Amino acid sequence: MRLFAAVWPPEDVLDHLDLALASVRGAPSGMSSAVRWSARETWHLTIAFYGELPDGARPGLVADLAKVAAGVEPYELGLRGAGVFAHRTLWVGVAGDLDSQRVVGRGCVEAGESAGGLTDNRPRDRPHLTIGRVRPGSRPTRRRSSRPDRPGARPDAQAMDDGDVAAALVRALAVYEGPRWLVDELHLVSSRPGAGRGGGPLYERVATFPLGP
Repeated sequence: MRLFAAVWPPEDVLDHLDLALASVRGAPSGMSSAVRWSARETWHLTIAFYGELPDGARPGLVADLAKVAAGVEPYELGLRGAGVFAHRTLWVGVAGDLDSQRVVGRGCVEAGESAGGLTDNRPRDRPHLTIGRVRPGSRPTRRRSSRPDRPGARPDAQAMDDGDVAAALVRALAVYEGPRWLVDELHLVSSRPGAGRGGGPLYERVATFPLGP
């Protein structure tokens, strides 16, 4: 079973982000068509990725994650700003008690290593929520310019490359700030690539651990 540990924002936080993204997705520039947007039900903060684990390893991982959660008091986070990885992967950033988030992250990674999972070497010091990926080689919908030779005119959307599209969308979301919420649960989640809506991953929560003693 393919597993990872995650924090899941509550519905009101996701509602706020959904509304902000709706304005970006509906922008007349056509850039949105060059992005494969992540389904709302997949929006989460990955804490540690474990890869494929045999069923026999799961009870030990569950027990260790329960200990990690019990050792950390609930803490506050909020979604804020945006960025891009490798010119393609678009994400919304996280603000708040990042020290507690890092403590949880270290504990979750160690729990996975004890269970025989993949060593998660991805940098988790920049918590984020993935919102979409620029389609490789795609271009925004063509937009005609009445005066394309005008000095200082912005380039036609058709001429933008993948990195330009990602950068423009990041700028549009740079000032985004969502409501704060209290993180009081940690989740162990299974992932089935390609089984979700639109060919995306299907995530199912395998176990939930309350934070604090």
